[in-house]
Amino acid sequence: MGWERAGGEAVGLFDAVILDHDGTIVDSRDAMVRAYTRWAGEYGVNLNEMPKYMGMPSRALAEALVLDAKHWDEAAERIEELEVSDTAGVIPMPGAVDAFRVLPGDAVAVATSCTQTLLDARLNAAGLPHPRVVVTRDQVERGKPAPDSFLLAAKRLGVEPSRALVAEDALAGIAAARAGGFPTLGILSTHTADALRADVHVTDLSQVTWDVSDEGIRVIVHDAR
Repeated sequence: MGWERAGGEAVGLFDAVILDHDGTIVDSRDAMVRAYTRWAGEYGVNLNEMPKYMGMPSRALAEALVLDAKHWDEAAERIEELEVSDTAGVIPMPGAVDAFRVLPGDAVAVATSCTQTLLDARLNAAGLPHPRVVVTRDQVERGKPAPDSFLLAAKRLGVEPSRALVAEDALAGIAAARAGGFPTLGILSTHTADALRADVHVTDLSQVTWDVSDEGIRVIVHDAR
């Protein structure tokens, strides 16, 4: 089934859930701002341009914002170094702990534009578990907004894209999910609902009830937008 709406609730039945990382299950905003501010100063990048590229891999970010192509490799490595080394204040997003507690281990994945090193650093800092299925940027040929990471996660979970709910906060992530044929739950930690344009929107995962049964995972979204 797709999403069904009644009043302020939206309900969908899925076989699996694929979670983005930053801004969806981990609040790393302060750490990211510190890293990006320093990086922008080092490479002459306009900070005002950065929000539209959030959720994209480090290399794609460098190519989009660093003018001189000969610095792209160095800039991508540098932002990774800054982010991995600074995890102060990284905490779970509201609802993330409950999501991992309730969702079956064989029906939940994380698909992120982070590298494995950065993902490990932030999950550890937030005290969140490492799911059995994790897809990082270094495991796919193309990062978001290409659908590769979500498609690989679905394949490893053994589910069809149309039956796997993607929870995302970034424009690139929602675009990637749509390109892969996934239903979407937009997390409004970074963008407005009008900008994100997911199927259903919530402020965070604390607005979601996960009802797991033999039928699958019934996702009940309260105060849905």
